[in-house]
Amino acid sequence: MSGKILVTGGAGYIGSHTCILLIEAGYEVIVFDNFSNSSIESIKRVEKIVGSSIVVIEGDIRNRDDLRGVFENHKIDAVIHFAGLKAVGESVEQPLRYYDNNISGTVALCEVMSEYSCKSIVFSSSATVYGDPHTTPIKEDFSVSATNPYGRSKLFIEEILRDLYVSDNSWKVVLLRYFNPVGAYKSGDIGEDPKDIPNNLMPFIAQTAVGKREFLNVFGDDYNTHDGTGVRDYIHVMDLADGHVKAINKIKSFNDVMTINLGAGKGYSVLDVLKAYEMASGKEIPYKIAPRRDGDIASCYADPSYAREILGWEAKRDINQMCIDSWRWQSKNPDGYKS
Repeated sequence: MSGKILVTGGAGYIGSHTCILLIEAGYEVIVFDNFSNSSIESIKRVEKIVGSSIVVIEGDIRNRDDLRGVFENHKIDAVIHFAGLKAVGESVEQPLRYYDNNISGTVALCEVMSEYSCKSIVFSSSATVYGDPHTTPIKEDFSVSATNPYGRSKLFIEEILRDLYVSDNSWKVVLLRYFNPVGAYKSGDIGEDPKDIPNNLMPFIAQTAVGKREFLNVFGDDYNTHDGTGVRDYIHVMDLADGHVKAINKIKSFNDVMTINLGAGKGYSVLDVLKAYEMASGKEIPYKIAPRRDGDIASCYADPSYAREILGWEAKRDINQMCIDSWRWQSKNPDGYKS
């Protein structure tokens, strides 16, 4: 494969892992990032892993001039759009910031893409758009209703991209709704590096295992699940990255809007993940049961059969591998990229 791919938010957790597989697949990668929630160190380490340098442009997706500079200097074939704020709790406290960054930023990006006749985009959406699903596993045709501004921003962007396609059928759009990305690249050189308190379970467990946190809070043990704790679909970040490469390969051969779930297709509870992490790290991870959090649901996992049919993609790594790779990253880098 060949072509130039613009990766917005390419220095972030999922973006950096995706860059590795894009380059290995023969694509040329241009990373565009404002580094508000990421580190240039991640790209330096990706360069080491792939053995070549990567063009990195610092800029903000809301700034059309920043974007025009990219398209002016590079003949971009397609965009993978990761850039966005992503903390659910923070989005409830700062909705306008989330709508401005995520939605206005995407509108600006699409306008500039149009100006330069680049009309292929893979968008990083989220399973949060399903709200509280009426049943599991979750299929792509389920009704959508986000329960927080972060999820709503993803949902609005999906609708904007659909409207864009209706107005101009030369657009090619893939909406990837992913479940819970965890794990790290096998060498442990890049991984998830949350800026403040982690929003997600795995980095919280990892930081507890490495001694940065005293204990893990388990929010609720009275859900209707096999052990009372919330069940989620965890997907290894390298499987997720592979889904983006397969979407970019596919985008050349169709004109449409495709909505595709990327998940492992099975659920693990909080305590399942905790036990797997104890096995991977050889450490006991203390935890306390805390009250349920508002908006949390009992169980959420994907039906990934459409991704298999359309992209020829499926998740290959299990929860044990996710925990082993996460622990390798965390133990080598106890303070993330600052290590």
